[in-house]
Amino acid sequence: MNDLSYFNASGGEAKPEVAQADTVPHSIEAEQQLLGALLTNNDVYDRIAQLITADHFYEPVHGRIFEVAAARIAKNALATPVTLKAFLEDDEGLKELGGPGYLARLAGSAIAAYAVRDYAQMIHDLAIRRELILLGQDIAAEAMRMDVQNEPKEQIVRAEQKLYKMSEQGSAESGFQSFLSAVTDAVNVANAAYQRDGGLAGISTGLVDMDKKLGGLHKSDLLILAGRPSMGKTSLATNIAFNVAKAYKRGAMPDGTEGAVSGGVVGFFSLEMSAEQLAARVLAEASEISSHKIRQGDMTETEFRRFVEAAKALEACPLFIDDTPSIPIAQLAARARRLKRTHGLDLLIVDYLQLVRGTADNRVQEIAEISMGLKAIAKELSIPVIALSQLSRTVESREDKRPQLSDLRESGSIEQDADCVMFVFREEYYVEREKPSDDQLDKMAEWQDRMANLHGKAEVIIGKQRHGPIGSVELSFESEFTRFGNLVKPWQQGQDAGY
Repeated sequence: MNDLSYFNASGGEAKPEVAQADTVPHSIEAEQQLLGALLTNNDVYDRIAQLITADHFYEPVHGRIFEVAAARIAKNALATPVTLKAFLEDDEGLKELGGPGYLARLAGSAIAAYAVRDYAQMIHDLAIRRELILLGQDIAAEAMRMDVQNEPKEQIVRAEQKLYKMSEQGSAESGFQSFLSAVTDAVNVANAAYQRDGGLAGISTGLVDMDKKLGGLHKSDLLILAGRPSMGKTSLATNIAFNVAKAYKRGAMPDGTEGAVSGGVVGFFSLEMSAEQLAARVLAEASEISSHKIRQGDMTETEFRRFVEAAKALEACPLFIDDTPSIPIAQLAARARRLKRTHGLDLLIVDYLQLVRGTADNRVQEIAEISMGLKAIAKELSIPVIALSQLSRTVESREDKRPQLSDLRESGSIEQDADCVMFVFREEYYVEREKPSDDQLDKMAEWQDRMANLHGKAEVIIGKQRHGPIGSVELSFESEFTRFGNLVKPWQQGQDAGY
């Protein structure tokens, strides 16, 4: 029993029993009114089913009444005081409240059906408050317990996961929607693309030909960017991150909310390189000074000034770097959610997938868990996620070094979960290593011609794309600045061609 009034067995209201002061948030009256409305009109169940469950009720008897009623309604059976009586007449808690007659009194005092959603929201919110109190007590108790295996950082991650899960409870799940609603959403996306410069439905990568092939980076998509070492995976990902962050502009969205109207806030998980090394790469591109010179400090006064000016210009760039090595997928997801909550998040990049940790013992299952986790983050946060991936060594044993989908390490799950799979390929890297000896003049001349044709060129091979065509995109590559760019075609010489 609690400190709020119940209906007594004779039909009046019983005086509140205050055996002990209940300090946790709850409202018995709201629970009674909601159950009364449900038992009077079963149709209201559809309006509250996504919002509350039996666990949200403070009074256990009310939770059991709701559970039985919900089970009957789910079977298209009637849930009234009469039909529920058979299932609950032996319930000890209900007997304390007056037995089956309590059900009839609930129905008799029912509120109007239109207010049921408000009562359901109130019950849900009070339940969340109680959970928060319990969670706080659990966190305090766990922090007090000194255990070698129980690291404080892991406690924080677990607490964050529980808090985020709690915050998502009761958020309306989409479920089925009418075709009209789906068509309206599709038209809105197409209209946004039509209104936007360049006709992109997604975020621009800053690389014109890649944008044309992909239509930009789409929300909820998982894009895999794969390649062998030294192909420039990280450089391309860094270039895209820089281009998106540099173009960031905030304003009113078509639906009236505030958001990124151009570019976006970028989160970059750098599991291989430190944040300082990644920043140096971005600065090398922005200042057009060799990253080797930056590392060595071998710059002229003019170059150093240019470097400092570039650094100042990039101070306000919304590019956030997390260089925690070997991060677990659960922690990665928690940090992405936190960044979205605190600063916003429009694009997430993970460099690289094989360095993320899962929980499975088997490596293939672990990679499957990670790729599914990344796709879940993309859908949950409604952002594109670019995950870099290593390729197996089988590429090196083939005469044609162009990568294929089967070259992805543990390719089954990655290929399945990804909406788009791209491979970075620089033929110049392989041809450079085929240099003949100086005495082979014919071969040397042929090699030099090939190198001249391939110099400064890169290829992004789109091996899979759910929303568009596959094929290749040619890009320029300046190894000195680790920068990919738009490749001007021979027929575009002397024109800006939009580049």
